Amino acid sequence: MKPWTLTNKRALVTGGTKGIGKAIVNELLALGAEVLFTGRTVEDVKAREAEWQQQGLKAYGLAGDVTDADHLAAAIQWVESHWGSLEILVNNAGTTIRRPSVDFTTEEYRRVLDINLIAPFEWSRKLYPLLKQSGNAAVINISSVAGSLDAGTGAPYGMSKSGLNQLTRNLAGEWAKEGIRVNTVSPWYTYTPLTENVLAKPEVHDRIVSRTPMRRIAKDEEMAGVVAFLAMDKASYITGQEIKVDGGGSIGLF
Repeated sequence: MKPWTLTNKRALVTGGTKGIGKAIVNELLALGAEVLFTGRTVEDVKAREAEWQQQGLKAYGLAGDVTDADHLAAAIQWVESHWGSLEILVNNAGTTIRRPSVDFTTEEYRRVLDINLIAPFEWSRKLYPLLKQSGNAAVINISSVAGSLDAGTGAPYGMSKSGLNQLTRNLAGEWAKEGIRVNTVSPWYTYTPLTENVLAKPEVHDRIVSRTPMRRIAKDEEMAGVVAFLAMDKASYITGQEIKVDGGGSIGLF
């Protein structure tokens, strides 16, 4: 039987300094993986790296923007020089701007699409040789229930997450023969820095809770646990799937 562990696995997590990304790094490290994580600011990356390394965990940070080709090149070079292959890629970095569609500037909506959709495509395909080298790799894309439902997040965010879901299916079909599994985790509203302003509004918070059968907002570690499972060899026959972690929010109207 395959054990519930990620020992001897090497993982790369984008956007790993806050929210769901940080929870994912925590979970992967706790299960024995080595993790290279990224974040936008040097300060955040250094702080998280020090926090984890002081606990004796094998966590390493790189600061940069996921849309920056030089940042991606630096991550590839790091993996090549330190590990030689990659077992786990978590495309987590994301952003949103909540406003009516007609109020977006072209630069704003393209920025959302670039971070949420184009960057995961670029990171996945550029890291493909290292994933293939491992012979047993998992790619997990962090999408959203907003990829299939109108969740009030703004059209570009929903568009980007819907595209990410389809990217998962396409890559899963293309890369299965290489031993690379590709899946999606789609959270519902979760307590993170990205949602704190929205959830701080009582009327919005209560409306979301009332729409959720489990009658509460999710915690970031609840997303991380699903990601960790999909990264394990325990999930060896699961690919091309979207797992909604939504407290039942997508099962019906009532």
